[in-house]
Amino acid sequence: MFTPHSLNIALLMMITSAICWGSWANTFKGVKNYRFELFYWDYAIGIFLISLVLAFTMGSTGNDANSFLNNVRFADTSNIVSTMVGGAIFNLANLLLVAAIDMAGLAIAFPVSIGIALVVGVVSSYILQPKGNGALLAAGVVCALIAVILDGKAYGSLASAGRAVSKKSIVTCVVSGVLMGLWAPFVAHAMTNGNTLGPYSIAVFLTLGALLSCFIWNIYFMKKPLVGEPVSFSGYFRGQASGHMLGLLGGVIWGTGMVFNLVAANFTGVAISYAIGQSAPMVAALWGVLAWKEFAGAGSRAKLYLGLMFVFYGLAILLVAKANG
Repeated sequence: MFTPHSLNIALLMMITSAICWGSWANTFKGVKNYRFELFYWDYAIGIFLISLVLAFTMGSTGNDANSFLNNVRFADTSNIVSTMVGGAIFNLANLLLVAAIDMAGLAIAFPVSIGIALVVGVVSSYILQPKGNGALLAAGVVCALIAVILDGKAYGSLASAGRAVSKKSIVTCVVSGVLMGLWAPFVAHAMTNGNTLGPYSIAVFLTLGALLSCFIWNIYFMKKPLVGEPVSFSGYFRGQASGHMLGLLGGVIWGTGMVFNLVAANFTGVAISYAIGQSAPMVAALWGVLAWKEFAGAGSRAKLYLGLMFVFYGLAILLVAKANG
């Protein structure tokens, strides 16, 4: 299988990963008259297909024990199941994230949700395996929480500009963030215990678990949506080709970022790869502010909160990476 053989290549893959993770949601912002519950079917198919494609190409160079099919053949079944469970948890978190983007926009949903995920992930990982500098980790957690609060205050400032502000969207972000911080231990188990799964195998089974869980999570939200009236599968089949293509493209972008992050971690270690990947919310916030004008006319206070959010989120990532590295 392909793995980076130099720091420059690994760094390029990690930066690409962060850009992909922070940019895929633009495909949802670009659809017209297509509910997120329907868009998400295409997205889930896209993340699984790109994982398969990369597993059978980049992950299958050379017929050695680490190549995709050989790795799957000898891996423990428990690790495959663990990864798929992690994929199902991730999928519920991501569905809620897309719902929050629909309600509040990129510049709010991503930093709040992923900021909370960073806090939950760091704290739960340290409880399960107390490694790293506890003081730096605690400081990173505090900075992440401050960033989340600042982003929430920026969102609240929109009310003074006559823009709709939804408490439900913030609650959705919080629940999404908690769940987003809980799926990683299942994947970590599969990468470190017994006959382990490699990065390409992890991506395939994670996204397969996500796709299969859509038949539980997404069908529920179609029947009991967070916003609007219930939707049926007939709406999916009546959807415009452009909406389906954007959903698939969104999945391909996210899935590429996932594979690149996992593969780069083989060279740099999980801590550095994770930290750089977690800069994705800043990428998403920039898209929301600069491309989609989500804070147009919001006033100087909202912009100040946003600027401070970027500062504290960046500090959180640096402190977590330093604590683990």
